[in-house]
Amino acid sequence: MKFRPLHDRVVVRRIEGEEKTKGGIIIPDTAKEKPQEGEIVAVGPGARNEQGQLVALDVKAGDRVLFGKWSGTEVKIDGEELLIMKESDIMGVVEATTKSGKKAA
Repeated sequence: MKFRPLHDRVVVRRIEGEEKTKGGIIIPDTAKEKPQEGEIVAVGPGARNEQGQLVALDVKAGDRVLFGKWSGTEVKIDGEELLIMKESDIMGVVEATTKSGKKAA
């Protein structure tokens, strides 16, 4: 991808939700909500504070994040549908855990 977001913006690829419910019912495309979880593809250099210093972002490419339902602007880059949003639209980073419930290294 040849796209670099500016300032405190990030590019996010949505992670598709489950096709079935836990009970095994298949959910049709028309009834699905857009997923609110995604993977960061690219990040900008950061925003400037009041003193003009660059403040780096807390997220990095590869992080799995949760964001608001109406967050971001949908764009198509290289044929792929992505979201561009400000870092402040991201609610948090999803940490990987093992089956025992411990945080993965």
